[in-house]
Amino acid sequence: MVANANPTVRRRRLGSELRKLRELRGMTAEEVAARLLVSQSKISRLENGRRSISQRDVRDLCSVYAVEDHRIVDSLMQMAKESRQQGWWHAFGDVPYSVYIGLETEAASVRNYESLLIPGLLQTREYAHAVVTGMEPEATPAEIDKRTEVRMKRQDRVNDPDNPLRFWAVFDESALRRVVGDRHVMSEQIERLVELSHAPNVTVQVLPYAVGAHPGMVGTFSLLEFAEASDSSVVYLEGVTSDLYLEKPIEVQQYSVMYEHLRAQALNTDQTRQFMIDIAKEYTR
Repeated sequence: MVANANPTVRRRRLGSELRKLRELRGMTAEEVAARLLVSQSKISRLENGRRSISQRDVRDLCSVYAVEDHRIVDSLMQMAKESRQQGWWHAFGDVPYSVYIGLETEAASVRNYESLLIPGLLQTREYAHAVVTGMEPEATPAEIDKRTEVRMKRQDRVNDPDNPLRFWAVFDESALRRVVGDRHVMSEQIERLVELSHAPNVTVQVLPYAVGAHPGMVGTFSLLEFAEASDSSVVYLEGVTSDLYLEKPIEVQQYSVMYEHLRAQALNTDQTRQFMIDIAKEYTR
């Protein structure tokens, strides 16, 4: 159990360890819930890392699973303590997709497909501000500034000189054609994309209109992979009121295959770079 200060990832790892202990005892989540007089959904949320885990929860579960090795109990208790610490994003208050930010902060690589806008990790501040303003018309200026700042802070992973995130972005041509902000904002945004496309840890590909129908038409998604073998890959689907996280191997595999098709149908990196340069010129005319 490697120490890690990221509370989101810590909860996932702890939940995974607790699930393994339950399975070793041959117990179902329903049986454990009945023993502890809690709901089955609580046990499920503890195991999938979607709920904060207290040291008392760990102690009670270890008792049910008859864990006699104090070193294991102590290690799990320490993980529970660390999982309740706050990540950098908590300083910005209530962030609706904080679970995703925690995963992204720890991920070794992210493969992202966007159909309507430039991926958040590649946005300029002006473009991001315009996106948030348009997508959240009821938000106050202060809330818009906060969401924009969070998006800029997330980009530290891409620019980290010591541990850069490997980021692969495939997005539809419409993301380049839709005027977000104004023509000047779009021109600077595309210039930024061209610049980032030269970074060794960033790959950018555009799906032109000429491709026609493609697998990404079902919606946007992200695939996150982690350096630790114990951390399963995650598919992230963003929603208006709630987000969906898929972790079953078969689900991750289906989205991985879909992404391979998108990469194959998109323009290659050199073609994409020239394609973006040509569109940027249109915005400066």
